[in-house]
Amino acid sequence: MIVAGCDVGSLTAEAVIMTNGSILGSEIIRVRPTAEQSAKDVMDKVLAKLHLSYDNIDYCVSTGYGRETIPFADSNVSEISCHGRGAQWLIPTIRTVIDVGGQDCKAIRVDERGLLEDFVMNDKCAAGTGRSLELMAEVLGVDITRLGPLSLEATSPVVITNQCSIFAEMEIMHYLCEERSIADVAAGINEAMARRVKMLVGKVGVKEDIGVTGGVSKNIGVVQYLEKMLGKKFVQFSEDPQIVGALGAAIFAAEKARESKP
Repeated sequence: MIVAGCDVGSLTAEAVIMTNGSILGSEIIRVRPTAEQSAKDVMDKVLAKLHLSYDNIDYCVSTGYGRETIPFADSNVSEISCHGRGAQWLIPTIRTVIDVGGQDCKAIRVDERGLLEDFVMNDKCAAGTGRSLELMAEVLGVDITRLGPLSLEATSPVVITNQCSIFAEMEIMHYLCEERSIADVAAGINEAMARRVKMLVGKVGVKEDIGVTGGVSKNIGVVQYLEKMLGKKFVQFSEDPQIVGALGAAIFAAEKARESKP
């Protein structure tokens, strides 16, 4: 039995193909103008890599913001449930999942089966999201992938006091006019992001083990600041943390496929 999970977010789309409890392959792309096109392109890419076709997929679950508009999906599940399930499948001891995506930030608590216990989400403001970090990186004139490593080179990190992304951007420009180093400003950006995420996590409560998913999980600066603020060390996933939502969707797909069999 071959199943698929497709996660269409605000900045990226991911797909995971599984068979018999093992991951066959995965792909990540930048989103296209529509959720339908994003889902098709990422699925086409992973299927081509595995020399498979849509006819080979027994069941597909979609998740993410565009989950209800994916024509080839058999059903859809919320990204909150999928991130929790995917993270717990990779690390059975995980109980708290911090997902920082392009458009929102979520703190998720799961039980020993990976099922949702509680969650809190910030989707009303760009602050504390991957898109916010992208905008700040543009102001610094660096690629988003450099923002984390740069902050490790800081000698005197700046302090970003504004929670609003627009005012924070003005604050960053002020520091650059003062000729503060790019590394010091990058560290300030990452520390401010971690501070906002910590406030959200505090609302749901922290239970170990803890894992971070989503694109921002690849920013070593944010992750290290957050670990320091929470006083906890995060577990490391064996797979790319950005595919955890799609992985969870594929796991749900396998369960639904078994349930639908006569």
